Amino acid sequence: MREIVLDTETTGLNPLTGDRLVEIGCVEIYNRIPTGQVYHVYLNPQRDMPVEAFNVHGLSTEFLADKPLFAQVVDDFLAFIAGDPLVIHNAAFDIGFLNAELAKVGRPALTFDRVVDTLSLARRRHPGASNRLDDLMNRYGIDSSRRTKHGALLDSELLAEVYAELCGGKQTALSLTMVETSTTVVIEGQVAAPLQRPRPLAPRRSPEEATAHAAFIATLGENAIWNEYTAGS
Repeated sequence: MREIVLDTETTGLNPLTGDRLVEIGCVEIYNRIPTGQVYHVYLNPQRDMPVEAFNVHGLSTEFLADKPLFAQVVDDFLAFIAGDPLVIHNAAFDIGFLNAELAKVGRPALTFDRVVDTLSLARRRHPGASNRLDDLMNRYGIDSSRRTKHGALLDSELLAEVYAELCGGKQTALSLTMVETSTTVVIEGQVAAPLQRPRPLAPRRSPEEATAHAAFIATLGENAIWNEYTAGS
């Protein structure tokens, strides 16, 4: 399943009082594994940068002065996220800012029914603990040494790792080795012989289907791997 891990940086805490987006970072994941596809943009907020916000993300008014406006990138942004679920830490904050920007350019709001809030996931999994992104990275042993300042793309990459852990951890190994198993019965401490069906199950394909399948296999040539499976049948 495709999901988009998303983070933003802003000029402050409240879009209703004039604060604006200054950075959007998105990481595409499939089945919770990053694909390498990202969306990242800095934005000109058309206002000054309060020192409190600058101290968080390090994005100055001068740096952002020549960056595009949200209206200039909205099509690319919406195309990247498409209609897929959005994975966000403390989603109400980011969605609030994104919807404020979307409203300014006459676009529909993002709805919360497509949002996975990792803060809510973390609070359910670790009740009573601090569940900031930094705390979760420390808890799961995720390297946070690159995070000297907040940054939307970097935080999205780190959140993708946290999200995988919140959902049960990454699959570190995949074995395709076939293991032969059998069913046994234990009676009063004694292991009985494996259970056997009194009669084999009836074939699930008709004679006509078997004939058609054999004819198809014959068209694949003598070296087709399917001949190894049909040799004993």
